Amino acid sequence: MGKVTGFLEFDRKDESYIAPEKRIKNYKEFTVPLEETELKKQGGRCMDCGIPFCHSGCPLGNLIPDFNDAVYKGRWKQAAGILHSTNNFPEFTGRLCPAPCEEACVLGINEDPVSIENIEKNIVERAFDKGWIVPQPPEGRTGKTVAIIGSGPSGLATAQQLNRAGHTVTVFERDAKVGGLLRYGIPDFKMEKSVIDRRIEVLVEEGITFTTNTHVGKDVSVETLKSDFDAIVLCGGATVRRSIPIKGAHLKGVYQAMDFLKQNNERQDGISEWEELIMATDKKVVVIGGGDTGSDCIGTSNRHGATSVTNFEILNKPTVDRPTEQPWPYYPMRLRTSTSHKEGVDRVFSISTKEFVGDKKGNLTGLITSEVEWITAPSGRKELKEVPGTEKKWECDMALLALGFTGPEKTLIDQLGLHTDMRGNVKGTNYATNVVGVFTAGDMRRGQSLIVWAISEGRQAAHHVDTYLMGGSQLPLKDEESDLPRR
Repeated sequence: MGKVTGFLEFDRKDESYIAPEKRIKNYKEFTVPLEETELKKQGGRCMDCGIPFCHSGCPLGNLIPDFNDAVYKGRWKQAAGILHSTNNFPEFTGRLCPAPCEEACVLGINEDPVSIENIEKNIVERAFDKGWIVPQPPEGRTGKTVAIIGSGPSGLATAQQLNRAGHTVTVFERDAKVGGLLRYGIPDFKMEKSVIDRRIEVLVEEGITFTTNTHVGKDVSVETLKSDFDAIVLCGGATVRRSIPIKGAHLKGVYQAMDFLKQNNERQDGISEWEELIMATDKKVVVIGGGDTGSDCIGTSNRHGATSVTNFEILNKPTVDRPTEQPWPYYPMRLRTSTSHKEGVDRVFSISTKEFVGDKKGNLTGLITSEVEWITAPSGRKELKEVPGTEKKWECDMALLALGFTGPEKTLIDQLGLHTDMRGNVKGTNYATNVVGVFTAGDMRRGQSLIVWAISEGRQAAHHVDTYLMGGSQLPLKDEESDLPRR
């Protein structure tokens, strides 16, 4: 490492943010980057630790010590090359990943870990600014054609890798624009959509075809795809939203979080016509669900000008420190306070919604909850138990259900006759389904997960699709045993 004692000399410093009262007035990203001299110091904090556990913490196997060292030495172009050797889209992960690599950082055992995610974002942003990220079309074409269904991160990663192998790739997307939940699920204040657009421009120049407003299974039959393409890769995600089966769930004012977020993203993109306008302005909002989607709803509601925002989480309040049962280098389930939380919200833990209450016109006016506790059953499993005498009624004009997803939609699964696991995800051995020539990757295969996992899945799937088409592949494949990428 360039600065062997850097971790002893430099404290961790993260980028700062525009003040909440200013940033909630718009939907722009609000981070304030560190100066280059400080970023170099942050790269210099990376230890010469011998065994870089950050590699195994990262689903992509990013070569983190290598690009940290390059940043410390000011070799930014080299750092960009190292970063892109394992990650197709570091501008996405550098903004949106929960950074399991940092939780696995050796320095994090007794100090603040290296600020890996922020360094990653700065590397790729500098690379775009300097013009280092340019289209890399293949030298030749194999004559093989591949259809990819879904343009989220797994679909985009699969597409770029297979295109680099020389195959002719078409990506089908049912929405008006490419990006999947990156575009329609992530608020602009976390990632402005120009970040997606500039990468798509590169992919198009590399030779990838994007066909939007096309719902495969409805607008285009699976029989047509099977006859027109040599291979099909399903990257449709886990998009079936979890509902809450209680009285009053039908009331006007109870919405799925993704309907709320997607409409707001479309509004920022200039779309202004919907069957129903979903706005939190001047409303008492309750967000049910304490994950990232719930946090996004909080930030969006505050930007709408909600009267109040309350966040319900059925789980117990996590500890700030790492739980003893989740030791380093595992990713711990501890209390995380997002930038949206800091913009204004009342967080309530160990609470369950029992009923939505409405007026005679069918409008939501409130909800009823009870406190809950998690007990250990004789079997050893945790079970939920309502605490007697804790029932409470809350005033509420809008309830947003941020309860996650239960799995992929069934249209293509049924039409293709695909095998699924007990959770409804498509089974894929080496990413191949039970139907010859049909593969799957991302949340559709592994269930609801992280963007970094989706990119990893896409890269892995591309290797196996290439092998199917050509009998072998030069595309990188992550070693299942060592958890490190091999070339």
